[in-house]
Amino acid sequence: MPYSSEEPLQDALLCVVEIGNTTASFAVFKGDECLEVHKVPSIMLSGYDDVTAQVVPILHRYPALADAALCSVVPSVGSTVSNFLRDHLRGRVLEVTSTVQLPFMLRYDSPESFGADRIALCAQSSRLFPEEPVIALDIGTAITVDVLGSDRAYLGGLILPGLDLMAKALKEHTARLPLVSMDHPDTLTGFSTSECIRNGIIWGCVSGLEGLLVKITARLKDEHNAENIHVLATGGNAPLIAGLLATTPVLDELAVLRGTRYLFTLNASASR
Repeated sequence: MPYSSEEPLQDALLCVVEIGNTTASFAVFKGDECLEVHKVPSIMLSGYDDVTAQVVPILHRYPALADAALCSVVPSVGSTVSNFLRDHLRGRVLEVTSTVQLPFMLRYDSPESFGADRIALCAQSSRLFPEEPVIALDIGTAITVDVLGSDRAYLGGLILPGLDLMAKALKEHTARLPLVSMDHPDTLTGFSTSECIRNGIIWGCVSGLEGLLVKITARLKDEHNAENIHVLATGGNAPLIAGLLATTPVLDELAVLRGTRYLFTLNASASR
């Protein structure tokens, strides 16, 4: 996949759409500035009319909007959104894949299977911390951990089940355990079944991520002589988990959107 270290040009207005497994986000950027973000459950975007209802009001508010960038991990919804954007915008529509020009070197056995959200997050990581190693966490429906070296080479990653997936698995595969929502635990141990489930999932996730961060940091130092290792966190449950980690990460709930915008401008620069 193409690699570029050039800084991108700035665009006037850009519609950036992120389709996640749980939530879809529609944002408008002016350069680096995010002017607005509108979020809906991804399940609400099952058809063309559903997408129309979400995007047309944005186009009315920003009549000068001509270009868009799309980052989707749900192929059926992503295809519908892509078709709508191409039908209604007069400019360019970029879809994030491993084939676009990237600001890092992706080394992956099957690049086409590397999620668009992970690509965008790695892109944003490389932009935030140029020439320094980064551990990027996306704590959402699934939890992904991706590592970039100081030379912008991709050094591998991990995928774990997210908090809500773990809660649903306990509900669906046991006879009596309830479905429990995730929020900040007041104690380490629980004193009811619901508390025990919630605390077990959250503190188990925190301890697991802390252990992985320790191991990855040691690997970066031992094998790559890394210094100034950064941790970037995003995703729907990132605000909950980030504050409980021993190593406080840089928290940016819009990191995937920002990375998608960055990829658009990088590729727009390359085409000129």
